[in-house]
Amino acid sequence: MSTWYAMNVVLVQTTLTTLLLALSIQVPLRFGVFSFAGVGAFGIGGYGSAIAMVHLGWSTWPAVAFGAVVAGLVVFLLGLVVQRLTGLYMGMATIAFTLIVSVLAVNGGDLTGGAMGLYGALGEISVLQILLVVLLVVALLHLTELGGMGRRVDAVRDDPELANALGVDVVRYRQFSFLVSGLIGGLAGAITTLLRSTITPAEVNFHLVILALTAIVVGGSRSWVGALIGAVIFVWLPTWIGFLAEWERVAYGVIVAVAAIYLPLGVLGVAKDLWHRFRTREERARVAALAKES
Repeated sequence: MSTWYAMNVVLVQTTLTTLLLALSIQVPLRFGVFSFAGVGAFGIGGYGSAIAMVHLGWSTWPAVAFGAVVAGLVVFLLGLVVQRLTGLYMGMATIAFTLIVSVLAVNGGDLTGGAMGLYGALGEISVLQILLVVLLVVALLHLTELGGMGRRVDAVRDDPELANALGVDVVRYRQFSFLVSGLIGGLAGAITTLLRSTITPAEVNFHLVILALTAIVVGGSRSWVGALIGAVIFVWLPTWIGFLAEWERVAYGVIVAVAAIYLPLGVLGVAKDLWHRFRTREERARVAALAKES
């Protein structure tokens, strides 16, 4: 086990940070907001933490917290600006926000390192520390999936008019989703940057949107468990299909296409459906057995 861990520690780290990135996109989707601002937050968090370490001399976790908080505040303000947009227009606006972050990084001079990026921000972060951060984030998000809070979030997503009629402040909930998305995306960017010791504008681009979105589509968009499934699949997929060589990207595309067509609720949705059928079959068998006995 220790040998396997030593050989795959980078993949484990990447899985955890990719989960955070996917969650930063999944959170607004659960609130009915088609936003990719979490990817822009990834860049802000990464550059914020790197600037705090390189230029201000901060230690690791204060730098991570700085990057995450700045990202959260910026994305929250973005949410106030674009709150009247919906659907595709919201998606395009938040993708544009991500591209703007990349452009600002290129033109940031010595502060951001320009097109070459910012180097030397090497933090002291262990896998256990990343795991604890992820568990805390997941635990807090899990609370939003349970009980009354979960029902209100579902109502905001599925029928905002009905939610308003029931006294749920849809606008406030959706603004809250931007704040959470920014904080989680900023955490992902900060931790990733301080693990690699560098960040460049090329890392904050549309490919991160594709990665996060495909992880959610394949894993499932209604729960953090779906984001975890998607993160595991797409981080470890290259090691599973490496034998395909130049056909690897084709296989990747086929998997995403099949999942989008035949698994509309992702792998998690299929698992829940199978579990429900199993429980229903067990219940029917129990009722039939009781009927025979009587």
